[in-house]
Amino acid sequence: MEVEKVLDAKMDHVKSEKVISAVKIGSDIRYYLSGFMRKQGYVEVPPVIISPLTDPLNHPVFDPVIDYYGEKYSLTKSMIFHKQIMVQSFGSIFTFSPNIRMEEAERSSTGRHLSEFTQLDVEKRGASRDEIMSMVEEMITGLFDYIKHEDTELLSRLGRDLHIPGKPFERIKYLDAERQYGKNFESILSKKKTEPFWIIDIPLHQREFYDRESDIDSEILVDMDLVYPEGFGEAISGGEREYKLEKIKERIHKKGQTEDQFRWFIEFAKRGLEPSAGFGIGIERLTRYVCGFKRIEDTHPFPKVPGEFSL
Repeated sequence: MEVEKVLDAKMDHVKSEKVISAVKIGSDIRYYLSGFMRKQGYVEVPPVIISPLTDPLNHPVFDPVIDYYGEKYSLTKSMIFHKQIMVQSFGSIFTFSPNIRMEEAERSSTGRHLSEFTQLDVEKRGASRDEIMSMVEEMITGLFDYIKHEDTELLSRLGRDLHIPGKPFERIKYLDAERQYGKNFESILSKKKTEPFWIIDIPLHQREFYDRESDIDSEILVDMDLVYPEGFGEAISGGEREYKLEKIKERIHKKGQTEDQFRWFIEFAKRGLEPSAGFGIGIERLTRYVCGFKRIEDTHPFPKVPGEFSL
């Protein structure tokens, strides 16, 4: 590795007007989202960076583990379990959570994956999927209106005409979309649509064990994904959570996992969990969409692109 070339390239990136504009817009995005959540009565909680308990995810990633005083800690892939536990005490919570997902190198080709990113994580005790979806629609439309007026000059400099979508957003059932467009339906629909839309009722095998099965069809989860239009892909993933102890154990086994992997979460579940629902939205992906960028790395001064060296 030629150190001088690497440093020159990194300095050019950090000093790029494109990156500077995106970071300023990203700052305003965080400001608006924080204020919005507080107005909704949510409490900001601190993020969790390392833990023996983290999201197993439904796709392969490298999983660096830290051995600390005889215990194994993982870097946080998402705060899903910690959210579900904390919401029992606080009722409605949000956090800007740093996530480390050391993706395989081929993910770099998508233009929307980073190995290090920040996620606005939200959870509400007693909430339904519909309640969360309605709040997200208010959040997104309000944010776009705010940024359109607050960052007019920056958007103009980037050549971005940010459209404020109408409400409610379109809802499409996962299996209906798959039947019509095939396995790659999300990408196809994202390119076809001009406004954000929901994918709902996601099959059991497509998600992790912690999302709640439908009362009508046990093979379908009470889940939702929000997808950006213009080919930008997934924005939000969320849904209602599994909270009954025996159901949690059953779902762990269905995924081919062991109770020992999630023993700390099971211990909390033994003490009682109330129903909750929530979502996570990646700040860098959101900034990428607002700015209209082809590549997500232009939203961050020091982006961690899968398979590439970065400071």
